Parts: sequence; structure tokens; C-alpha cells
Amino acid sequence: MKELYSSIGELSTDNAHREYYLTDMAAVFKKARQRVVAWKTSTPSEVLGGNTRAELADIDQEIRLAKCRQLMADGATIFYPATCVIDADVEIAADTVIEPFVQLLGKTKIGSNSRVRSYSVIRDSEIGDGVMVRPGCIMEDARIGPGAIIGPYSHLRPGSEIGEGAHVGNFVETKKIKLGKGSKANHLTYLGDAEIGARVNIGAGTITCNYDGVHKHKTVIDDDVFIGSDSTLVAPVRVGKGAYVGAASCITEDVPEDSLAVARGRQVVKEGWVRQKRAERAKP
Repeated sequence: MKELYSSIGELSTDNAHREYYLTDMAAVFKKARQRVVAWKTSTPSEVLGGNTRAELADIDQEIRLAKCRQLMADGATIFYPATCVIDADVEIAADTVIEPFVQLLGKTKIGSNSRVRSYSVIRDSEIGDGVMVRPGCIMEDARIGPGAIIGPYSHLRPGSEIGEGAHVGNFVETKKIKLGKGSKANHLTYLGDAEIGARVNIGAGTITCNYDGVHKHKTVIDDDVFIGSDSTLVAPVRVGKGAYVGAASCITEDVPEDSLAVARGRQVVKEGWVRQKRAERAKP
């Protein structure tokens, strides 16, 4: 290596592509009467040149297939490895199944007996044992506890911590939250900057309103809370243990434990209103 560094300045770009080629060092050493040895590799793909985009793609495919083979030798199951993108630092424990067209990126770690279904993209995340990731989920810098169910089509942004046995379902987006053990947010919901306890039910269409236009604020939902569908929780706000929030409520004040909070306009029914309007339009 010392000889390489001391002589590397003699490389030139006197070639068709006007590039420096490290392999030209053999000629430099020969000219200097240094010893040059040819070494035969058992894996030619390790020394292939990547001069075109197609060649780079071929090399990338070889390296990624080798990674898949190593993971499968360690006990993971990867269906159709050629369709998956799995980075070098990814760790997958035994008896976990990776379905086709999955991307596992960065330093992602997946526990045992989990399953990642097709079209999910997971980066720099930790997934516990026995987790089901349904199709089309996006995760980045997220932590998923054992036995949790994610998706389909969930988006877990950085700072999302999903507890043991929790559910994050269809078209739910989370960011910088803690979702407690056994809690559920199954449909069409945004949870941001929130701390949510155990056994909480988050109804469809719920939103934690965490941004006032200048600063982010936190929502706290204690254990055993029920949040009705289409509710908005305007942070900073706290819903106490065991409380209920009626559907379509806009909560702007703290809710004491074991209370019912309803914040919506009272329904008004005007009987015969449509009949009267039709009659008025029918007049000449």
C-alpha cells in the first residue's frame, strides 16, 4: 500500500475517456521495476468495472442478490429476491418473510416471525417480533413493537413509536408519536406530536392539530380513551384516562378522566322544509 500511495501521482489521463484508471498502476510499477502480481478472484463481480448505467445496474443487482442469499442462509424467507431492494446494513431475524417488491433501506432491523408484504418501503426503522406490515406501507426512522399490525397504506414518519400489539391501519399517517400497547388507529387519521396511552381507540378521520402556524404543540391521550370518528384535537390538549370524545367533536380544552366531551353544533331538523321550497318554486 505504501508503494501505491507513493507512485499514484504517476497516473495520467492519456486515454480515450480522459480518466484516471487505478488498474494502470500495474504499468507504473512495471516501469519502475516493481513486482506486479495477478490475483484470481472467486467472485468476478467484485472487480467488475461500472462505466455505464447498465453496468452499474448489473453490479448493484449482483451485490443485492448476494445480500438476499446471506439473509436467507440465516433463516429469513425472501420471495423473488430479484424484485426486492435490500441494503447492506439491513438485519432480518429468522422466520421472517419478505414478500416481492419490498424495499428495506439504511439500517433497518426486523425481528423474527414478522412479515413485510409487497410494495412497502422501510428506511432506518426497527420492527419487533411477530409484526405484520401489510401492503404499501412507508416507514422512516420508526419503531414498531412486537405483535403490532401496520397498514395497509400507512405512513409512519420519523419519531413514530408503535407499541406492542397496536394497530395502525388504512391511510393513517403518524409523526413523532408514541402509540401505547394495544391501541388502535385503523382508518384515515393523522397523529402528529402526540403521546397516546394503552388500549386507546382512535376513530376514523381523527386529527391531532399540532401546528398553529408558528409552533408545534403536543396532544396527550391517556389510557383507555375512546376518540369518536372525525374528531379534531387542537393541541396543546390532554384527554384524561377512560374519557370519551363524541364523534365530530373539536376539542380545544382538556378533558378530565372518565368524562364525555362533545363539542359540535346541535342538530336541527326542520320538518317539511323541502316540501315548502318545492311549492314556492312551483308558483307561477
